[in-house]
Amino acid sequence: MSPFLDQPEGMDDGKLSFDEFKAYFSDGVLTGDELKELFHTIDTHNTDNVDTDELCEYFSQHLGEYENVLAALEDLNVSILKAMDKTKKEYQEATHLEQFVTRFLLKETTSQLQSLQSSLECAMETTAEQTRQERQGPVKPEVLSIQWSGRRSNRRLQRNNSLSPNNPLLSLYEEDNQWMTQINRLQKLIDRLEKKELRLEPVEEEVSEGTTKSHILIVQRQLPVLEDELEEFRLALRQYIDCASAQTGCLHVAVQRMANESRFILYEFWERSNVWKNHLQTNYSKTFQRGNVDFLETPEITTTMLVPASWWVLNNN
Repeated sequence: MSPFLDQPEGMDDGKLSFDEFKAYFSDGVLTGDELKELFHTIDTHNTDNVDTDELCEYFSQHLGEYENVLAALEDLNVSILKAMDKTKKEYQEATHLEQFVTRFLLKETTSQLQSLQSSLECAMETTAEQTRQERQGPVKPEVLSIQWSGRRSNRRLQRNNSLSPNNPLLSLYEEDNQWMTQINRLQKLIDRLEKKELRLEPVEEEVSEGTTKSHILIVQRQLPVLEDELEEFRLALRQYIDCASAQTGCLHVAVQRMANESRFILYEFWERSNVWKNHLQTNYSKTFQRGNVDFLETPEITTTMLVPASWWVLNNN
């Protein structure tokens, strides 16, 4: 497969039938006849199947500026993997300040990538909507047969309602400006760190008892919820919080919803790691996890951190 293209599902044998081709390439805009015409255009060997070489040959002729974009993404992927590998090897032995900087840079890298993804999604929504408006008429577009694609399509259409009717591409420039602002902010911070201008106040040294009870576990769960599943998700979340809060060893449960989006962040505080692991095996926890398969747009992201138990005692006296 070309370095610019991911292998479509169903292509384990190196070939795609028309049904497999349609399931992968349908975008809710092209009609079934147009997809069939595209399929036969790519099928230069006239075998009623398209193979890897035919796909690469067709799309390589139409890459244009995206050839540079996709090549840069490959380089970025390699750079991120190298950085992650180095972090894995060096993080544990680093000082607290160095660990803080590493966590911050990981967070900022994630933020930049999400911002870039948001710009690309906005471009996808805008171009698809423009095509739909131009093609308004009796022709019915081919509907995606894959469930997850339909869900994300609905979410994209709902977000697209906020685009300006006079200039639907305006929001693309706004997204780019926000992205550049974040990059400049990160660059300034890196410059400060390199010049050692960052100053942290010394903290009082604390001696850990080294026992299992000397730390508590904080769990952060990021839950990106589908907009049309919000109400059912809230009911399931409330039941989960009520059950978890009553669980022995659960110190506190809190939830936040991010402004202007259907993303929730759940914070759980547990007396010990093994208590949390036992909690994951309970029926109410498994029920909540199973429900999230239908409620979430993408899989949840779970992060855990151990903090001194004395901090919790001091802050709750």
